[in-house]
Amino acid sequence: MLHYAVVFLIIALIAAIFGFGGIASGAVGIAKILFFVFVVMAVITFVMSLLKKKG
Repeated sequence: MLHYAVVFLIIALIAAIFGFGGIASGAVGIAKILFFVFVVMAVITFVMSLLKKKG
């Protein structure tokens, strides 16, 4: 999922360079959402692994 966030960020940067503001802002929005979903999933996985080791 982090891979897709990076891909959308690169698309946003390329679109911004060429002056496509609407596409760039949309791609940045998608990249932000995917990044935060990745972070939440990573934290949940980390906490679950800690709980599994204790039990």
